[in-house]
Amino acid sequence: MRNLLTLISAIVLTSLIVSSCKKDIIDTDLKSVPVSDYKNTIVHDWNDMWLKVERHAEGYAPCPAANALGYIGLANYEAVVAGMPDFKSIAPLYTGLQIPQVLENQEYHWPSVINEVNYYFYIRLFPEVDGKYLDDIRALFTRYENEFSKEVDSEVYLRSKLHGEAVAKAVWDWYKTDSESFEGYKKVFDGNTWQDRLNEPGAWVPTFPGPGEGKYPRWGEARALAITEDQKICKPYTNYAKYSEEEGSIFYNAAKDVKYLNINSLSYNDQWIAEFWSDDLVHITFSPPSRWLAVADQVYVKDNVNLETAVYGNAKVGIALHDAAIGAWKSKYYYNLVRPVTYINKFIDPAWETNLSHPTGDRNITPSFPTYPSGHATFSSASAEVLSDIFGYAHSMTDNCHKDRTEFIGTPRSYNSFYEMAEENAYSRVPLGVHYDFDAIEGRQYGQRIGQAVNRLPWKK
Repeated sequence: MRNLLTLISAIVLTSLIVSSCKKDIIDTDLKSVPVSDYKNTIVHDWNDMWLKVERHAEGYAPCPAANALGYIGLANYEAVVAGMPDFKSIAPLYTGLQIPQVLENQEYHWPSVINEVNYYFYIRLFPEVDGKYLDDIRALFTRYENEFSKEVDSEVYLRSKLHGEAVAKAVWDWYKTDSESFEGYKKVFDGNTWQDRLNEPGAWVPTFPGPGEGKYPRWGEARALAITEDQKICKPYTNYAKYSEEEGSIFYNAAKDVKYLNINSLSYNDQWIAEFWSDDLVHITFSPPSRWLAVADQVYVKDNVNLETAVYGNAKVGIALHDAAIGAWKSKYYYNLVRPVTYINKFIDPAWETNLSHPTGDRNITPSFPTYPSGHATFSSASAEVLSDIFGYAHSMTDNCHKDRTEFIGTPRSYNSFYEMAEENAYSRVPLGVHYDFDAIEGRQYGQRIGQAVNRLPWKK
C-alpha cells in the first residue's frame, strides 16, 4: 500500500508540474528558502566535473564546449530563478523556449534542482566519452541524491527533482532546434568551402597538422543568446593592416614581428605565458572557453560566494562564451585570413615554424581555421567583461588552473583584474606564432562588446 501511495504521489506531482507550465511564478508565495541561503558547493562540484570530462571529449574544443556551457548555464539559471528574488527569467527573450514553472505555495530544495539539471545535460552531452567518465558523472549525481534525500522532506525532494528534470528537458529540447550547433562535435568540418576562395587576397589554407579542412566553418550560423545578427561580425582586419605581400607593408611587418618574436628559444616569461594560456591540448587540458569556467569557479571558491551568485555567474559566463564562439567563427570565415605560418613561409622564411606543440604529440602546430580574430582573445574578453560586472573591474586573483602540471609550465600567475588576465591570454597566442598581434587586439575588443551584450540582458527585476 505504501509503495502504491508513493507512486500515486509521484504521478500527481508530475502532472501538477506539467500543468503549472501555464501559470505565472508568484515569487512571494514560495515557501522555499532563497537560493542565496545555500553554499556554492553543488555548482562548484558540477563545474569541476565539466573540467575533468570535457578535455576527453573529441570534437568539443573549442566551439561545442562554449555552446554547451551556454545552454547549461541558462538551464540552471531558469530552473532556480524563482528562488532568486532580485532576478527574473530571461526565457521570454527566446522564441520557442517554454520553461516549466514552479508550483505556487510549495517548497523547493534548490540544490536538488541543480543536481538534476546538470545530470540531465551532462549525460546527454557526453555519450561518446570513455565509460569511466560517464561513471564519474553518475557517481556525482548519486552522491548528491543520497545526501539531499536525507536532508529534506521526501515530497520536497521529489518535487525539486521533477522540476529540475522538467526545466532541463525544456532547455534541451529547445537546444535541439538549433541544427547548426546541436551535436556540433559530430560535424566539425561540415560546410567547408575554402577551396572556392583561393583567388581572394590573403585567403586561408589549411595548416599543419590539420585534416585539410577548416574546423567549424558554419558555426557562425548558430543561434546566439545575447548578440544580434549584425553583431556576429567583428571589425575588418583592414582597420589594422590591409593585406599586402610587399616587403615593408604594414601587413608584411606584422608577420615579420611574429617571426622575430618566435625564436627557437622563447624567454622564460613568454614561454610561461604561452603555455599557461594555451589550453589546446586534447586529453591534457580543458578547452580555451572552458578555461574561463575554471577561472569563474576559482572565484566562487576563493570568495565563498553563495549559490545564487554562482548560478548567475555560470549563466553569464556560459552565454558570453557561447556567443563569443559564434561571433569569432562567423568573423573568421567571413574574413578568411591566412595564418602567420603560411604567410611567413611563403614570403619571409620558408623554414620558420610555430612554437605551439602538444607535449605528447605533434609539434609546431597551427589551429585549422582562419586567423582573424583570435578565438582565445574573444573568449577571454567576453568572460572578463561579465565577471567584472559581477565581481568588480579591479578583482584580483591568482589563477591555479594548471598548478603542479609537469607537461608544460603551469605555475600559477597572479592578476589585478579579469581584464589583465584577458589581455595576457590574448597576447599568449602571438609568442606561439599562431596569431598576428592585430588578431589579439580585435579579439579583445570584440569579446568586450559581446560581454557587454550579455550584461545588457534583463537579468534583474
